[in-house]
Amino acid sequence: MNKWIPPVAGLAAGILAATLVFGGGGPRTEQTATSTAKNTNAEKVYVPFGEKDEYYLMASGGHSGQMFVYGVPSMRKIRTIPVFSPDSATGYGYDEHSKKMLGDFTWGDLHHPAISETKGEYDGKYLFATDVANSRAAVVNLETFTTRDIINVPNTSGPHCAAFVTENTEYMFLPTRFAVPIGSEYASLDDYSEKYRGVMSAVTFDQEKEKLNVAYQVALPPWSYDLSDAGKGMSSDWAVMTTYNTEEATTNLEINASQADRDYIVLFNWKELEKMIQDGKYDEVTGQKMIFPEKHKGGIYLVPVAKSPHGVDVTPDGTRFIASGKLAPAMTVFSFEKAFEAVKKGDFEGERNGIPVLKYESVMEREVNPENALGPLHTQFDDKGMALTTMFISSEIVKWDPNTGETLDRVAVQYSPGHAAAAEGDTASPDGKYIVALNKLAKDTYLSVGPSHPESMQLIDLAGKKMEVIQSAPVDPEPHYAQMIKADKIKTISVYDIDKKNPDAISSNEDARIERKGNEVHVYGTAMRSKFTFDAKAKRPDVIEVNQGDKVYIHLTNIDLDQDITHGFGINKYDLNMEVQPGQTNTLVFTADKAGTFPLYCTNFCSALHQEMSGYLLVKPK
Repeated sequence: MNKWIPPVAGLAAGILAATLVFGGGGPRTEQTATSTAKNTNAEKVYVPFGEKDEYYLMASGGHSGQMFVYGVPSMRKIRTIPVFSPDSATGYGYDEHSKKMLGDFTWGDLHHPAISETKGEYDGKYLFATDVANSRAAVVNLETFTTRDIINVPNTSGPHCAAFVTENTEYMFLPTRFAVPIGSEYASLDDYSEKYRGVMSAVTFDQEKEKLNVAYQVALPPWSYDLSDAGKGMSSDWAVMTTYNTEEATTNLEINASQADRDYIVLFNWKELEKMIQDGKYDEVTGQKMIFPEKHKGGIYLVPVAKSPHGVDVTPDGTRFIASGKLAPAMTVFSFEKAFEAVKKGDFEGERNGIPVLKYESVMEREVNPENALGPLHTQFDDKGMALTTMFISSEIVKWDPNTGETLDRVAVQYSPGHAAAAEGDTASPDGKYIVALNKLAKDTYLSVGPSHPESMQLIDLAGKKMEVIQSAPVDPEPHYAQMIKADKIKTISVYDIDKKNPDAISSNEDARIERKGNEVHVYGTAMRSKFTFDAKAKRPDVIEVNQGDKVYIHLTNIDLDQDITHGFGINKYDLNMEVQPGQTNTLVFTADKAGTFPLYCTNFCSALHQEMSGYLLVKPK
């Protein structure tokens, strides 16, 4: 039986308890301090209903082939952008435009998103990404958060090191992770050093046409190329990228590709390479303009670095680049000014595959080795130019001064961070507010879902005296890289303008019609809460009737010009689905090879009568 407590006594007991827990001169326990810290952190990441996050975090979706969008500081997942893999939720890969972009590939491995830049700052217009699995590059329009173009990159296999763009998005450079013969022709591995190449592609983007294009390629030695970064300011005409397996091993790479004490940073002047192409100093190979460094001299140099480097990152002021050798417990700070002087003087220690090798001592400023920090991978920067480096083995981020090498701070993360993304971190002026650790392992961080766990993204506050983890979010699969941009830089649209120049678009139910052209059937229909109209003059306007064997084109326009009223279009048992946003026209093309009666319906909840938004595809048998 519960004991009754007089109201006054109960109030007094409550005040006493509050005093003991929250202060008032009473003792504070370790548990209380931890609870208070958690409350403070919760306040830092809390975004009240009706308010918006300060940043977008664009995170690669790895072998999902997609891009993940998070809000910062809340770390709430906002959107999945389908890029290199089909997505049934949106019908991506089923409608005609996305089906053509994806081609015959059913999956992708999306790495290293890069936001378009103007004067070294994110401009919020476009987002670029690479597909390691199938050697593709893609561009996403940030007005609509939709993929606009995908290209196959010839002569490469696995453009892992990414789409880091130059200062004004003149180029993104895509070196290859796996060396292959030019054109991916068959060649024995016994001929690896003679017949294999690590081709780098210079890709341009036409914003008006929203089209990517391979401008030229460079036939680099048969090494593996990992990460890259473009110069800024005084180094804006240059770019750098890391290599490994300069031993040119073909098997047991874990051992054989780590024999030499040093690998290289490839340092290249893209303006000079561009001029070589303009001057005709290239060969035409597999339909591509290709520079062979041993033949077409200039513009490319090698800088020795600790073996098996992963990250190479240009400082915000563009004066230095920092390399991290993942098998060496040190970061190396290199000077662009020293490198330029060494190039000018011809201060080389020889050549590799026709490419001059700069003397390490002539380019290096300092080696930085924070105590007990192991496995440096990737460096970002704060608003004061301080470096923030992930330590894969010791599971932490270390803050240090590139000017002196002094360790300033460190914070533990869970666990094994690969990359990190700081607020505006790859620009000429990082914000210095947050950094997100992209951890490869989560282990016991979240509720167990069996042997396999989601990966972990941890938000770290940089504004205080000490770095502090203030939020954690699961992500599945792992983010290979991310970029964080101020939310107000991205200007999205709410609805599409119905394109009256598009012959497939219609703007009213009265214009809905079905036209036959031989064995082709073109349906010009509308979607509007809560009905489809395919033929305004028909007895049953929400029915499509065709013959078995007909090729059917369904051009569907969403004439609900109201924000967030998305309609889907699915055909039962035909494995077909697409999505149409407000004002958008989308096309589905298929052959009606199965005779029978097939319900069709809106797949995206749109109104109280969503269930009633249906019709039929009737396919007459031959």
